Amino acid sequence: MTIAIATFVIAVLLMFGTYWLLVLRPEASERSAAVARLRDYRIERQSASLVIGEARLSHIPLLDRLLRHRKNVAGPVERLLVESGLTITVGAFILMVAVAAAAGGVLAWMLTGMFSAVAVMSVVGGLLPYLFVARKRAVRLRVFEEQFPEAIDLISRALRAGHAFTTGLSMVADEIPAPVGHEFRRLYDEQNFGMSLPDALRAMAHRVPVLDARFFVTAVLTQRESGGNLSEVLDNLASVMRERFKLKRQIRVISAHGRISAWVLSCLPPALAGVLFLLSPDFMRILWEDPLGVRLIVIAVTLQIVGTFVISRMVRIEY
Repeated sequence: MTIAIATFVIAVLLMFGTYWLLVLRPEASERSAAVARLRDYRIERQSASLVIGEARLSHIPLLDRLLRHRKNVAGPVERLLVESGLTITVGAFILMVAVAAAAGGVLAWMLTGMFSAVAVMSVVGGLLPYLFVARKRAVRLRVFEEQFPEAIDLISRALRAGHAFTTGLSMVADEIPAPVGHEFRRLYDEQNFGMSLPDALRAMAHRVPVLDARFFVTAVLTQRESGGNLSEVLDNLASVMRERFKLKRQIRVISAHGRISAWVLSCLPPALAGVLFLLSPDFMRILWEDPLGVRLIVIAVTLQIVGTFVISRMVRIEY
């Protein structure tokens, strides 16, 4: 058993060492070089990293060319990474998924020696990086929704003080922390470096799939076409956003019981299996030593995943 664990640890270290040598180290060196070149033009490091991320899908040339010919795969992954706020490339994320899947498969093979268990653990390991990024995306968008009304108020006060709309964007980028400040910094830089303001606003609405951001872009573009008091429009928009966020909090309170029940039902089977394994390992060992037990594990994990997905959809309320 000790030899098996040592072999697994060595294999994982080799995989992560290769990943660092081929992916992380070249990305860090190229990013540092790009930031050094752009420092003379007073462009912030965050903007530089965004430009680098858009220019290349991977810092491995072969993988970059392959991903450019597979836009149906690279496009959704790139959008997920942009919405999560992570600065890794699409190629790096795909390699992380491959390494995690390989590690899960190796661990399952060393413990059970069953191909079915290897397949299940490979899928589970490959899903872990995606779940991490999806979680980062959800947290970032939730923080964006909380900060956005304050940003709208700041732009409205800047307009009432006599400043231009673009000056208000710069003030939000300087005063509001990430992620709202980061997105408005990118919006300001894009229109400042030659992109038209309507196109830059539409690009921000595309990057941030939040209903409030689309309201803001629609209000600004409509005011530019038809005229009117933009400051008053933004004040009303911020008030609507706050009322909507208040309603959202009330709905979360009302649905808290259902969400807690979902967590309990989802975590109870694996927690019970872990407790039984600690209390009676011989009783649980038959599940991976006997072929029928392995099939039962595969069926149980599949049903657990399906049940968790169904329950999560039941307690998720769109508003």
